[in-house]
Amino acid sequence: MMFRATVLTLYPEMFPGALGVSLAGRAMERGDWALEAVQIRDFAIDKHRTVDDTPAGGGAGMVMRADILAKAIDNASPEGDTRPRILMSPRGKPLTQERVRGLAAGPGAVILCGRFEGVDQRVIDTRELEEISVGDFILSGGEPAALVLLDAVVRLLPGVMGNEVSGEEESFEGGLLEHPHYTRPQEFEGLAIPEVLTSGNHGKIAKWRRTEAEKLTQARRPDLWAGRAEKKV
Repeated sequence: MMFRATVLTLYPEMFPGALGVSLAGRAMERGDWALEAVQIRDFAIDKHRTVDDTPAGGGAGMVMRADILAKAIDNASPEGDTRPRILMSPRGKPLTQERVRGLAAGPGAVILCGRFEGVDQRVIDTRELEEISVGDFILSGGEPAALVLLDAVVRLLPGVMGNEVSGEEESFEGGLLEHPHYTRPQEFEGLAIPEVLTSGNHGKIAKWRRTEAEKLTQARRPDLWAGRAEKKV
């Protein structure tokens, strides 16, 4: 089963972008996954290819129209398409590694990139869009967020990472941030590699890495650490 991503956007030229190089790019060339960027304006109904209008009730900015977006979504995801429909939105649920793994295990995704002040709520409701956020900040549009989501997903597809084990020890896998890393030279500006890492004792190394990961998580992401404690109760 190939992972197929369809991105609905006003700026299809932003894709594949960074997804066309490195691991994701090579995987695309091999046919491990596919990406299609669709221009939303192609579904406009006037000669100016208008996709937005003033917000009901007044206010600043413009809102993307439900009728135009519905046509674009229905064209990209007809009846029988089992791929989840996602709207990149700052008010969405935070993207987690757990959700990334779930998407990577599926057939792909249809991703709508919002612009302007937002998207008409009616298309979110009628087309059952899952709102996902990549952080508590505002971007100029959903395209950078879509690139982030797809990069996180594609690297987990079978065969994309050269060493499958490397993905098991990364930040957020197991609810912890990743432990510190070291490599040659043995000493850098008076700082040496921790002795345990050059001991050859794999049991001690694993214990050290686990301890360091726990210390980092407690210090930098107390929310993650608290969540782990809750799951154990």
